[in-house]
Amino acid sequence: MLVTFKTDAHADIMMFGDVALTLLKLMGLSGRVPGALLAEEIPTALERLKAAVTAQPHATLDPAPQPGSQDSEETGRHVSLANRALPLIDLLTAAAARGKNVMWES
Repeated sequence: MLVTFKTDAHADIMMFGDVALTLLKLMGLSGRVPGALLAEEIPTALERLKAAVTAQPHATLDPAPQPGSQDSEETGRHVSLANRALPLIDLLTAAAARGKNVMWES
């Protein structure tokens, strides 16, 4: 599953579903898809996400391996929480600056 985040203040971004759900939970949200944040809720969610990234910037946040694909453990490549969260942090920052809502759907 892919999750697309949308706002009128930024280009849409797509993430692997399990990565998106983890980031939503780090923001203090339920992790339900579809979902939305009202403009006034974004600053709090953004601060929670930034705090989680600051606490563990190098934590691995890789999507779950697909059946029949080469597992990331075998390749030795991982993407950190800081790198996975950056596009969403940018989107939330832009939405907060312009007072726009954010929605996500699969």
